[in-house]
Amino acid sequence: MNGTKLFQRLAIVPIVALGLTVSGCNKQADNGTTATPTTTANTSTTTTAGKTTTLNYSKSSPLDTTNMFTQTDLTQTVDITTAKKITLEDGKDVAIDAAGTYVITGTAKNSTVIVNASADAEVHLVFDNASITNTNKPTVYAVNAKNVYVTTTQNSTNNLKVTGEFTEDDGKNIDAVIFAKTNITLNGLGTLNIDSSANGVASNNDLKVTGGTYNINTTKHGFKALNSIRVADGTFNINAKKDGFHSENEDDLTTGYVYIAGGNFTINSEDDGIQGTTITEIDGGTFDINAVEGIEGTYVQINDGTIKIYATDDGINASEKATNYDVQLEINGGNLDITMAEGDTDALDANGTLTINGGYINITAQSAFDYDLTGTLNGGTVIVNGTQVTTLENSMMGGPGGQPGQGGPGGFGGPQH
Repeated sequence: MNGTKLFQRLAIVPIVALGLTVSGCNKQADNGTTATPTTTANTSTTTTAGKTTTLNYSKSSPLDTTNMFTQTDLTQTVDITTAKKITLEDGKDVAIDAAGTYVITGTAKNSTVIVNASADAEVHLVFDNASITNTNKPTVYAVNAKNVYVTTTQNSTNNLKVTGEFTEDDGKNIDAVIFAKTNITLNGLGTLNIDSSANGVASNNDLKVTGGTYNINTTKHGFKALNSIRVADGTFNINAKKDGFHSENEDDLTTGYVYIAGGNFTINSEDDGIQGTTITEIDGGTFDINAVEGIEGTYVQINDGTIKIYATDDGINASEKATNYDVQLEINGGNLDITMAEGDTDALDANGTLTINGGYINITAQSAFDYDLTGTLNGGTVIVNGTQVTTLENSMMGGPGGQPGQGGPGGFGGPQH
């Protein structure tokens, strides 16, 4: 089946064939013909209680962090009193063409929830113990809408999996278990398990996560977006053959950033733990990263958080991946513990300037600092191989580094100064 035909049935199913009391949802046969609708539009009798994630923003951010998330993004529950209920079935896609809230339940193989609504539509997909396993296409495909929200219900477990090689759509890659051509927000109070033969969650625009638990195993990136990845909260367990989080837009070098305000992260990746090609900013969260490079970007700013990194190349790296920003690594706060493998490795590497203004940084490495321009220690506490330092000496050789594997660094040291 070629990519053009994979989802072309969206255009040929007339709304009059929906068979629903409210327009906006249809079930279709896998061969592209219209089937007798079995998706129901039942009204739920339960109203979920409101829960909202709150944020603390950094005042020194290079980004406009006050506009990162909307109130809808941060609200972890959805009013489903008037929602349409969808029960998944094998071999049948679910087509959503209108704004609204859709509660998705059941188990299916080779089924995709396809959102193709108007450009101003707000579409909420509420996953309530749903499971989808596909062979060559996303489980959720957001083609068009203003914003699409994927919300997990409280204490629910939802399983989304793609096992084979993804088929293109009109010559374009849609190689993620959840793929959006538009803005997408993941939130909720449940669990989303994602297994992918390519990427986990991808967006051609902005990808936001503000709550929920995510267990992700991929052969490429865990989370991938063109314009930005923005995380307010959530629990993340990621095993990725490439990056855990990756944002890059070759067509717009002012975008392609990663912003993290909070959350709990366990990332095992065979490339970078977190990479924003322009800016990578961390304002909070708890991180346990095992990667080739822990955190990377052109401009890397760390303002807060508890960050543990074991890396085999660079712990935190600022390198020129976008020409619109000066290359700099700036640490203003947080509690960092970085252990490096032996060999040609650097704990803090800046192909520009390295500046430490605050925080508590504990480094175990053969080379603690590597910078091309200047290295400045204005504040904070920096420990290198058990000894506090008062200057950032380039390529410091202060003792043995960590051993291969997860490493065994000696804790996070004392409180932030």
